[in-house]
Amino acid sequence: MLVKNQLLKTFPVAGSLLAIVSIPLFAQTYRAPRVDGHPDLNGIWQTMNEANYDLEGHMAKPAMALQAGPYGPVPAKPVLALGAVGSVPPSLGVVEGGEIPYKPEALAKKKENEENWLTRDPEIKCYLPGVPRATYIPQPFQIFQNGSQIFIAYQFAGAVRNIYMKDPGEAPVDSWMGQSFGHWEGDTLVVDVTGLNDQTWFDRAGDFHSDALHVVERYTRTSPEIISYEATIEDPKTFTRPWKISMPLYKRAEKNAQLLDFKCVEFVEELLYGAYRKKPLQ
Repeated sequence: MLVKNQLLKTFPVAGSLLAIVSIPLFAQTYRAPRVDGHPDLNGIWQTMNEANYDLEGHMAKPAMALQAGPYGPVPAKPVLALGAVGSVPPSLGVVEGGEIPYKPEALAKKKENEENWLTRDPEIKCYLPGVPRATYIPQPFQIFQNGSQIFIAYQFAGAVRNIYMKDPGEAPVDSWMGQSFGHWEGDTLVVDVTGLNDQTWFDRAGDFHSDALHVVERYTRTSPEIISYEATIEDPKTFTRPWKISMPLYKRAEKNAQLLDFKCVEFVEELLYGAYRKKPLQ
């Protein structure tokens, strides 16, 4: 510290340069490449977190599906053979404030969902993941952007979204992925998602919503490799107030990065329909 102070007194110009160099790189404003004047979001992106297990912070546990054991919960019989592969990693959570603000009756249903995860989670049945779950399900997705259109393709279940940049009006029918209407607020893409059905979950922990779900997403390119993602969730039938999740999206940097086929419907045919075989498999 003495050397630095002496330098500032003796060489004021050098001191000014030192002060500039001392500014953390993350404090400097990043300006993303442009597409028709707006930040370029093109690329293949993926999260790196445990949100798909549970949006809220949680401890590690032996499995999503549990049964009572002699000294505490153990994996349920259908997942016992998975061992550590079927366990749940810990997480600090991605929910602002730490807790999802359920109404009392909705919280009871959430706990019931969690206890019946194996038979209820739409992900297990390869249903479309919905919004915002499609963003943090642990597979990549690709954003296609030009001057007038934005389209998102997800590897999981071949899900897709067309983000309308002109107001399309009210969604004609509720659907798994809803209807997305986008606009720019400075360098942030804001996407208003409506027309979502009540069949999707937010995660494997049984967090759910009703057909009144309204999601507002915010995509902000904060570095060459990162998009800052936020989603505000509103559902007056299920929650006491709107709440928010946030996380970084990381750009896949492999030279041959691409989405591959993961159309998992055929993978669950035995699960859903195997019992109806003339001679069911063991």
